[in-house]
Amino acid sequence: MDIRLSLERPYKNDEGLPIPVLQDITQEGELIYEPKVTPSQLLSENLRRVFTERGTDFFERNSNGFLEKRVLTAEKSNDDRHSDDSSEITDDDDDQLTVKPMTTEELFKMKTEVLPSLYIALGEMQHASMLLSTILSTPTPSVLSQIPIHPAATQEAPPPATLATTTVSKPPQIGSVQAFNAQLVIGGKDEALRKAAGLFRTATERMEKGRIRNERYWVDALKIRRANWGLVPAPLPFGSGLGRGADKTSKDFVISYGLEESPQTFRRNAIAYMAHGDESADNLVFPHRLNTRLRISLANVATDGPRMYTHNSVSQNKDGSSLDETLKCAKREIIEQEIFALIAQEAGTFPTASARVSERLIVIEAAQGTELKFELLDADLISDSSSAADLLHQAKCDLIYHYLFALLLRRHSFQKSQRHGTAPNPKDITRTTPTLLRPIIDLIQYQVFCERIKSELDAVTTSLSVAGIKSVLRFQPVGETGKELIKIPIDDSDRGIGGESILRIDNRHTVRLTMLSPSSLTAHLPQARIVISSIPQLEELLADEVERFFLQRICEIGRQLCDPSGGIWFVDLNRCVGRWEGCVVNFRIVYGEKFSISCSASRLDRKNPKTPVIETYEASQMKTPILSWVHGVISTALAEQ
Repeated sequence: MDIRLSLERPYKNDEGLPIPVLQDITQEGELIYEPKVTPSQLLSENLRRVFTERGTDFFERNSNGFLEKRVLTAEKSNDDRHSDDSSEITDDDDDQLTVKPMTTEELFKMKTEVLPSLYIALGEMQHASMLLSTILSTPTPSVLSQIPIHPAATQEAPPPATLATTTVSKPPQIGSVQAFNAQLVIGGKDEALRKAAGLFRTATERMEKGRIRNERYWVDALKIRRANWGLVPAPLPFGSGLGRGADKTSKDFVISYGLEESPQTFRRNAIAYMAHGDESADNLVFPHRLNTRLRISLANVATDGPRMYTHNSVSQNKDGSSLDETLKCAKREIIEQEIFALIAQEAGTFPTASARVSERLIVIEAAQGTELKFELLDADLISDSSSAADLLHQAKCDLIYHYLFALLLRRHSFQKSQRHGTAPNPKDITRTTPTLLRPIIDLIQYQVFCERIKSELDAVTTSLSVAGIKSVLRFQPVGETGKELIKIPIDDSDRGIGGESILRIDNRHTVRLTMLSPSSLTAHLPQARIVISSIPQLEELLADEVERFFLQRICEIGRQLCDPSGGIWFVDLNRCVGRWEGCVVNFRIVYGEKFSISCSASRLDRKNPKTPVIETYEASQMKTPILSWVHGVISTALAEQ
């Protein structure tokens, strides 16, 4: 089935109604359509316009057929109508009265006829003007004035007036108007002079500012170069010519204040340039500066209490003091950002500590009950406020902060030696790159480790003092000297910090322990050297050593008292046994809470061979020393025999 599409404009809609013509749409959204006009109304309107515009006698003034010719005849004047009433208007006259354009020949002919008459009239006018000027300039009476007008009236009529010139001058202006005009002239000139002076002054000030700015630019450049900062020519603007013969000079300097071995990302951001425009108030402009500072916090995490963080002391940036101080502050910020990025990389791979890493926050559970936090904060939000009670923890945070700088320099030095192949030891070529986070975590873990060891040793010392045994504890967690400690961050070997603790009991028995970061402990005993791997193992070792000391000391006291009677004293496993004729005494050491010492003595004699006599010593309940109590028990047993 073929469908024919008509190109004619549709005049009816789908419902068969005529489509009105839209003329306009008002601001309120109202649609204005073209009004409907019938053919009779349109004809009457056209006829009305004909009579209104052409006159009521339009059809009478024109002959038949003028509409077909599309020519209208011109109207005659009233004089021609009265003179030509008898004549008839023919078709030839209509053709003559028709308005037609003139040709070139007709124009030339008319010019030839008119120009001679115009020249004659011009000459007459010039002669009349010369005559009039001559008459007006003659002071004597004119000849024409002496000729009588009528012969009979010569005697009676007065002489006629002579023609003379009159000079007319412009009346002077009013004084106030003259003053006002003078003020206008002077004011206009003064305003023009002031504007010109202002232009010259503005130009002079700009030239002076430009001179001062240029001088300051080069003075700042010399100061920066004298301070040994990296000052290099700036790159050419975008679109500059790079071919042969092109202008490759640069009128700017770029200051590179980053570390030489830093990654490319940080070296690109560590760029500044000297200001050379009026829009910048500072001497240096940092396009990539973030104005952030690294804050290190330590917190002792308690199970039932809040977390109290202690921060390191952050010095405020003094950007306005000098160029050197401003660049130092910017360099410190970019180094802190690099340290934070390296810590974020190493935190996820650290085996002995869990970490939470975000864009500007790193939280690490460095040790048991200790949390370490690294933050990148805006420099304006950091306040250096700390109480006197937190000075020790603040000093720890400051140590970590400066220790990270030393570790970063060690890492850069190692990378440089690896790249240049200048390692002092050939074995170092296969060594891994030094880390930043591991030495810090080792220090924190070593601190917690030393605190736990010291707490155990203090408990033993306290219990011995309560029991009346004199003991001396010398605990030295860091055994290196200051010179050796300074070399640790810059040393290629990953050696840690070590120390020792010595417990001397009653000036007789000594327990020596050596410690090494992060958590290595070795006990040096007379009979062996034991590596301790846990705190319970340390508690057991200390208990055994104290028990051995007591048992040996009881044997010495028993031998001294039983020497006349021929008694025998010896140590059997975990007890001390004394025998002489008719009596057997056993001493045993027992430990309670917090390493409290208790001693029990059982005695068998001839009177009660099956029922032993048991005596107990509690250090917390008795005021006598344990050795005095042992002396009394042995003396009583000897006296009963």
